[in-house]
Amino acid sequence: MAEKLSAEQAQRAEQIQQFIKSAEHVQRLVSELEANRNQPKIADNICHTIAREMSQLRHRAVAANVSTIADVAGSMSVLATRSGNLNMKIRGLRDAVNNIQAQLDHELKAALHPERKGPQQPRQ
Repeated sequence: MAEKLSAEQAQRAEQIQQFIKSAEHVQRLVSELEANRNQPKIADNICHTIAREMSQLRHRAVAANVSTIADVAGSMSVLATRSGNLNMKIRGLRDAVNNIQAQLDHELKAALHPERKGPQQPRQ
């Protein structure tokens, strides 16, 4: 028998769904960055967009008390604005996107799992 989610769990699941949408958007941006690696001006603009999106995600994650997501989003924001080899930047961003998506999936499963209060005793 399926149990209903509490209001807090439903709100948490909705927040995580919004984080997942942001992560998917950043994943598309990283793919676009990889496709435009030979055009420095376009690649630079995409990097700044990624940095802005990850900075906003970090602030929302801190406000929602999801520190693991906030940490990864903050490091992605710094990595996107850092100068250096574009190939290393793309590789790092791709790995970080995969990491944040795995963590978001884990957080969503945890949020959707109904809480149990006290020991459950079978009905007689």
